[in-house]
Amino acid sequence: MTSRTFLFLQSPPGRFVAKLAREIRSRGHHVLRINLCLGDRLQWSGPGATSFRGSYDGWRDFLADYIRRHGVTDILYYGDRLPYHRVAMEVADDLGVTTTVYEFGYLRPDWITLERRGMSSLSHFPNDRVKIHAAAEGLPAPDMTVTFPHGFATEAFHEVVHHLSTYFGRPFYPRYNADAFYNPLLNYLSYIPRLMASGRRGRRAFVRTAKWIESGRRYMLVPLQMQNDYQLRANSPFRHQSEAIDLVLRSLAASPDRELGVVFKIHPLDNGWERWSHVVGAKANALGLGDRFTTIDGGHLPTLLDHAEGVILINSTVGISSILKGRPTKVLGMATFDIPGLTHQGPLDTFWTTPEAPDPAVRDAFLRLLANSIQIKGSFYNRAGMAKAATEIADRLITGTVNEPGAFVDPPPRLEKARQMGVPFLDQAMPSAVACSSAARLKAKARP
Repeated sequence: MTSRTFLFLQSPPGRFVAKLAREIRSRGHHVLRINLCLGDRLQWSGPGATSFRGSYDGWRDFLADYIRRHGVTDILYYGDRLPYHRVAMEVADDLGVTTTVYEFGYLRPDWITLERRGMSSLSHFPNDRVKIHAAAEGLPAPDMTVTFPHGFATEAFHEVVHHLSTYFGRPFYPRYNADAFYNPLLNYLSYIPRLMASGRRGRRAFVRTAKWIESGRRYMLVPLQMQNDYQLRANSPFRHQSEAIDLVLRSLAASPDRELGVVFKIHPLDNGWERWSHVVGAKANALGLGDRFTTIDGGHLPTLLDHAEGVILINSTVGISSILKGRPTKVLGMATFDIPGLTHQGPLDTFWTTPEAPDPAVRDAFLRLLANSIQIKGSFYNRAGMAKAATEIADRLITGTVNEPGAFVDPPPRLEKARQMGVPFLDQAMPSAVACSSAARLKAKARP
């Protein structure tokens, strides 16, 4: 077996990356790491680390030279839309180096996504139902039992440690481009009042959910995402979530079905900064929608899905849950599961009156192929799940079976549609970003 050299870039907050690196190294391969910030440095406990403290503009040349000098054959990164990773993909393509991205799984909660090159707009997973059926033939159905649970506190602890150490450790990496939508310190401080009011919010969400369900009112569910999520920022045509909210409400107002409403569900981990209830209320009232809308801060997703007539989303993984429950689903951004036979392919305006429900045969084939090709059963934070995931990811990387069997289509089949939709950052690296610490900027983006 020929020894290969794996270069790790940024990784999920916590100790998983160290475990994965040890697993690959134990099989006789070289493992290297480039730390870009103090948060990266604190995650890495093994040898082979180099710190890059140059400017973002110099990253491309530095990385190309590093790859040549060290004989790098593979690059592994967490999240393909991070600025440094976007450049890394381009450099690797130029130099013939294999790139692999990993992220939290599509099949939440205890799965990990592992794909060659990129996800969402850049995913190579097929989007043709005939190809999906053929590739899924004979593959087993996934075991959806939650085997590796972890508490929210564990994940939150590692997230806070990583981002705050990066923030306060800026003197050690003074030119690091964090590309943060919010100032990290203000972002975490904003959670304090949210946590203090969590009980009241939960009770209010329960009452509002019960009120809509008991009234028998028909509704479409709109799960909101976190504004700082790259899935929204770099895999949708929207620069701010308020644009998507406006699109949904204007389409609802134009619908001939006057008995249908919408329920917006705020993401349970939202920091509360954007005041989505106010954004929704102002836009809906301006359109004269009366009582045809509500916003639920948190709430119980399965209950809301059970009673919804359909789901409208940007690209949230709630779409997978919606499809599995047989609910018609309309995707406004770019999502791997936005496939004919699974989701509504017509314009949003047609979704209110003639929504397309998922075809059970396509759904089952999609699920089998997804789980057996680009999903890993495991966890970034559960100890047993970390061990299992590290073993299987190492197996797939070393044997070259990422996206196998049959789930790699070249060129990425969603790329042209993403360009037509105006999804950013597809043809060039992300520009340098400035942390969003200005309240004026946020208000301007969220203004109805």
